[in-house]
Amino acid sequence: MINDLLRGNARFVETVFENEREHFAELAKAQKPTVLWIGCSDSRVPVNTITQTPAGEIFVHRNVANIVAPNDWNLSAVLEFSINHLNIPDIVICGHYGCGGILALDQSSEHDQYVPIWLHNAREAAHRVDRREPGLDATTRHNRIVEENVRLQLEHLASYPFVGRAMEQGKLRLSGWVYDMSSGRIQALEAGKA
Repeated sequence: MINDLLRGNARFVETVFENEREHFAELAKAQKPTVLWIGCSDSRVPVNTITQTPAGEIFVHRNVANIVAPNDWNLSAVLEFSINHLNIPDIVICGHYGCGGILALDQSSEHDQYVPIWLHNAREAAHRVDRREPGLDATTRHNRIVEENVRLQLEHLASYPFVGRAMEQGKLRLSGWVYDMSSGRIQALEAGKA
């Protein structure tokens, strides 16, 4: 499989790179993305493919269940760099239906040490859905938790002081989206109630 990646890169160089040489030459000088995408690591959610955006348009941070954890120094650095140095005006948190991280909220594994700790940052989304809408069937409940998790992570994101300041100054907008793998569509979410 690893060699397939190298062969794929060779095809990319021969076709895409050669046909868009000027675009890639400009990208080599500097990046000027207009959106920071915080999404799930799931391999079935390829950001540039589902948004049909060219290289250089989206600055991407991905992790299990598109979580904005207050103790995640990697994400903190990404946010700081995005806002203070790249002047990105939009941040999108995009979850997706069928998210294994969200499914794992209801499962325990004797083999996982880090996943449960990480998912603690999403657990409140499940609690909110269960309080508001008890007795949902499994699929509907999962979808609601995916949506609520995006809203919860937006709250976490807005709690960063420099994010809040940029929003107050009108320099930054936050959006919450959910990708539906069965239709290929992204839907924007409205703010919810805890």
